[in-house]
Amino acid sequence: MPLTKLQFKPGINRETTSYSNEGGWFDGDKVRFRFGFPEKIGGWERTSDSQYLGTVRAMHPFTDLEETKLLGMGTTLKYYILEGLTFNDITPLRTTLTSPDTDNCFETTDTSTTVTVNIPSHGATDNDFVTFSGATAVGGVPAGDLNKEHQITFVDGNTFTITVDTAATSTVAAGGGTGISAAFQINTGLNLVVPGTGWGAGTYGRGAWDSASSNVVVTDQLRLWTHDNFGEDLIINVRNGDIYYWDRSASTIGNFQRAEKLSTLAGADGFAPTVAKKVLVSDRDRHVIAFGCDPVDDLGNQDPLLIRFSNQEDPLTWNPTATNTAGDLRLGSGSRIVTAVETRQQILVITDESAHAMQFLGPPFTFGINQISENTTILGPNVAVAVDDTVFWMGAQEFYVYSGSVQRLPCTVRDYVFDDFNYDQGEKTFASLNSSFSEVWWFYPSSSSTEVDSYVVYNYQQQVWYYGTLARTAWIDRGINTNPIAAGTDGYLYTHEVGNDDGSTVPATGINAYIESSQIDIGDGDRFAFIRRLIPDLTFRDSTATSPTANFILKARNFPGGTYDQTTTSGIVRSATVPVEQFTNQANIRLRGRSFAIRVESDGTEVAWRLGSPRVDIRQDGGR
Repeated sequence: MPLTKLQFKPGINRETTSYSNEGGWFDGDKVRFRFGFPEKIGGWERTSDSQYLGTVRAMHPFTDLEETKLLGMGTTLKYYILEGLTFNDITPLRTTLTSPDTDNCFETTDTSTTVTVNIPSHGATDNDFVTFSGATAVGGVPAGDLNKEHQITFVDGNTFTITVDTAATSTVAAGGGTGISAAFQINTGLNLVVPGTGWGAGTYGRGAWDSASSNVVVTDQLRLWTHDNFGEDLIINVRNGDIYYWDRSASTIGNFQRAEKLSTLAGADGFAPTVAKKVLVSDRDRHVIAFGCDPVDDLGNQDPLLIRFSNQEDPLTWNPTATNTAGDLRLGSGSRIVTAVETRQQILVITDESAHAMQFLGPPFTFGINQISENTTILGPNVAVAVDDTVFWMGAQEFYVYSGSVQRLPCTVRDYVFDDFNYDQGEKTFASLNSSFSEVWWFYPSSSSTEVDSYVVYNYQQQVWYYGTLARTAWIDRGINTNPIAAGTDGYLYTHEVGNDDGSTVPATGINAYIESSQIDIGDGDRFAFIRRLIPDLTFRDSTATSPTANFILKARNFPGGTYDQTTTSGIVRSATVPVEQFTNQANIRLRGRSFAIRVESDGTEVAWRLGSPRVDIRQDGGR
């Protein structure tokens, strides 16, 4: 009998049964599709050997006037600027306390490295950071152990504890002198979403009773950041918190200055927002825009549907007058702004139940906004991404696309993704772009994980879907950098699409990549047949291994609902590259059943592969 050529529809389909998806792919991990055929994705390596503190939830690349590449990074604990291979801490200060509040504030216990600090009304919480200066030695603890940055380990009223390097040699109730300065960084955020709102949930109740921070209805427990560059400077916002400004010209290598509150900068008009859900800089007209912020006449009280924008080319002027372009808009649909995404022509503003197009009009109105869709959903603040004038985002149980109008995006892996999804931690989900391969990636936590561990990809050029597992908490596309950069859960940044291996280990290890087809009938599925030979068709192009190998696995079964009774594995090895690539020409196998599936996989180092159209030699057998 002639050989049977196996040709499959591109993309993975889990919306039907494996049997009804004959001629398609049913499962895979760390593969993508190019020109309709599956291939292993590229590898990754560490961007820097330095580690950051906390979990990165947002990154923003930009350059200064000298074309130095910079990367802003917001974590649950810090805000960094990466320059070269160094993470520079620019986390804003919340307050600096001095004498008399800090006089002799240190308490030591003999033989212990735990130091108790007594400062009234310090406002700190567990895991916050404080930097002391001007202290003298206490109870055998050297001054150098005290006069540096510390992470607070436990808070109890007016006291908190820190850990020092040198154990105390005596117990001292109060010491350290009267010249102590304590600089407290802004409160750290949560790394785990606390379901529900109200007192005790997340950061609710941290401030004084009836203060502005306590009046805000906290709906986002997770520490999330938004940021955008204003020229070579950076505008930074803690979601549902203040807006900060980082001045590049005030920072030098080894001496990066901290970001400061926008409202307190010299020259500020005193009307800048003090709380917002998101901030961005409009590239077309150079306005700083705050979404879900406090109004001019009621600073400190957040309006979750209010949009405010600064004077053009001026991030310090926010009070609207007849001689500037500052102003505001308020949405009339939804209960809160979730996110805003800038495209080339406009800004798409998405609430919890509607979408709006915000466009620059020029004076006297500056901006206008129109509702373009209602009855939509969005899963979180970071699940939308723009590709030119098209915006893709993940809803509560579906995907959406906006390209002039909002439409639901058909998804062939929809149930697979949303049936294995940790909705309690859904705000950790984020969208990212890998433009080299025309891909939108959504990274999300699976139902068995509290952290991001999975992804789903939409290839907008081929209009196909695929998925896999990978622990990444933030991602930026190529652009300023040659390759995409992503944040791992281990405190390292990774440069992606580099080599073929998993560079999170030393030495690098192989990536376990595979693609598996749906069931294929042998004949009409009513008779048994033998599969005698496999003629592989793949290329190991881009492999750096001397003899790269991929395994072809064929599995046969008798009924759609049965198990695979027989399995055979054949290793396909490249044997030459000159004058043309050569590899194992055929594999003799013996497999019997009514239907079969084919799987291609690899886990070796320095291996890359692209699958073509393999062929199999099938011989009919009897009906029993």
